[in-house]
Amino acid sequence: MDAPSEPRLELLVRTMTLEADGVLSVGLVHPDGKPLPAWEPGAHLDLEIGGLTRQYSLCGDPHDLSCYRIGVLDEPSSRGGSRYVHTRLRPGQRVTATGPRNHFALDGAERYVFIAGGIGITPILPMAREAERRSVPYTLVHGGRTRASMAFGAELAVLGGDVLRHPQDELGHIDLAAALDGVGPGTLVYCCGPEPLLAAVEAACPAGLLRVERFAAPAVEPSGDDTAFDVECRASGVTVTVGGDTSVLAAVEAAGIPVGSSCRDGICGTCETRVLQGTPDHRDFVLSDTEHASNATMMICVSRCASGPLVLDL
Repeated sequence: MDAPSEPRLELLVRTMTLEADGVLSVGLVHPDGKPLPAWEPGAHLDLEIGGLTRQYSLCGDPHDLSCYRIGVLDEPSSRGGSRYVHTRLRPGQRVTATGPRNHFALDGAERYVFIAGGIGITPILPMAREAERRSVPYTLVHGGRTRASMAFGAELAVLGGDVLRHPQDELGHIDLAAALDGVGPGTLVYCCGPEPLLAAVEAACPAGLLRVERFAAPAVEPSGDDTAFDVECRASGVTVTVGGDTSVLAAVEAAGIPVGSSCRDGICGTCETRVLQGTPDHRDFVLSDTEHASNATMMICVSRCASGPLVLDL
């Protein structure tokens, strides 16, 4: 399913709460008090703020559809979304969102290991609560620079699983060998946080057991052929040529075809588009290996054509 079919929501900012140094939680409700669309742990909203579209994980209670909650880290070096939330967004204002959308769903398992770095706790918190609802044992490790910078400490403290808060200035880096001890068939590992943490967990975790969500695309060597190719946009009746130095997204936008997009780095899933014919060269960090192999959809901000003709539902 491609992004434009996702529901667009007009939401009212009801609450803003300081959860830790530099971390605000934002409570969002329907302006008329109606129930919000259902979501599951791992889901995020695409929030339109300050002329930008940014992704924020839902970190509230999926069983309470009267309010969505997101957590936002103030990042002065960001592209502007977090700064807008911290400096200009206020209770009573309205915002537009798309979603919820979930590429980080909590699959069934006999046991879970949750590893979060910094603001990466936001999708992990409802996952831990869901594990408790399912009576599935889990361990959760939350690392951060300092204890004061680590959000939702009080909520983590009342969870029933094996929860460890790991401030780096007190305890050093997370002991991944200990965190992943005993991980094998039947266990799934979920990790969200900065790229160095994800890379370390990827290197240490047995193959096939890890699910990750990224804040930014990792640096990778170019893969595949970047020569030009044509894309037929079936719904629009337009065929565009994608040059070696541009993306499918840029090419269709230049042709006047509207597509929802945000990160343009293959990490958010906003531009996911249905593939009607052809084989994509998948370069995103959202879809699983199984989803890549199915070639049902592609992220047109980074992925290209492996074999054509490439026909998209645009």
